[in-house]
Amino acid sequence: LNLPDEPKGPEYDVHPDFRLWLTSMPAPHFPVPVLQNGIKLTQEPPKGLRANLGRAYADLPPGFLDALPPGHPHDAAWRKLVYAGATFHALLQERRKFGPLGWNIRYEFSSGDLECALSTLLMFLTDNQTIPWEALTYVTGQINYGGRVTDDNDRRLLMCILSKYYNPQVLADGHAFTASGVYTSPPAGDINAYQAHIRALPAQDEPEVFGLHANAAITFNLQESRKLLDTVLSIQPRVAAGAPPPSAAKGKKDKKPADAGAPPPTPPGLKSTEDTVLELAASIE
Repeated sequence: LNLPDEPKGPEYDVHPDFRLWLTSMPAPHFPVPVLQNGIKLTQEPPKGLRANLGRAYADLPPGFLDALPPGHPHDAAWRKLVYAGATFHALLQERRKFGPLGWNIRYEFSSGDLECALSTLLMFLTDNQTIPWEALTYVTGQINYGGRVTDDNDRRLLMCILSKYYNPQVLADGHAFTASGVYTSPPAGDINAYQAHIRALPAQDEPEVFGLHANAAITFNLQESRKLLDTVLSIQPRVAAGAPPPSAAKGKKDKKPADAGAPPPTPPGLKSTEDTVLELAASIE
């Protein structure tokens, strides 16, 4: 039985090392098979308040700051509160690095929480002639973000932090979020102006911006140093001592050596653990 040949699809001259990286905002016209057949990657939240704010503004859809029509009474307030909300979201994520000093329970706040909070903000500003601060704070803190928080003290802390960023004082140009005046509310502008303001922020965050004592930085730095040293030690080569041949054990009595508790000698050509730690500490200094 001779079957007709199946028609062949078009042949393409594709390099074997060719790879295509795609990123897409949620869109109904994006082909679903591309997502199903591709390898999915996730992005972890960046470290640092400046990097976190930069990611938030980079992920905003085009024209997001122009959501309110020109001449709307809340246009300037909308732009300022978007920045305040993004800063609040970044603080919630960055407090996790302090461990129990930051949160009693480590919560996985995501970019979806910020997107939902900004959508709620836009709804309140569009439907009201005056900004309903109490309702805005309650919905954002108790519902949008508070839905993840299970500890009562963590919930109180979240609402306390939110009250610093959702209040009428934030609408003033140059309003300081911290006592040092390093973190301020920039004037209302376009997205390029806000990104320039974010790039001018310090690379290293002081504990005061999180509402913590300066000693909290010591705890965080000790944790980071411990992780670094543990990682360095974990990748060191490990040499297992071989067992003596059976002939060597014959006729000998079991005798515990005097230095049984001491670590085994370092094989020739390899550095000991103590030498590795000392060299790493000297290079850091």
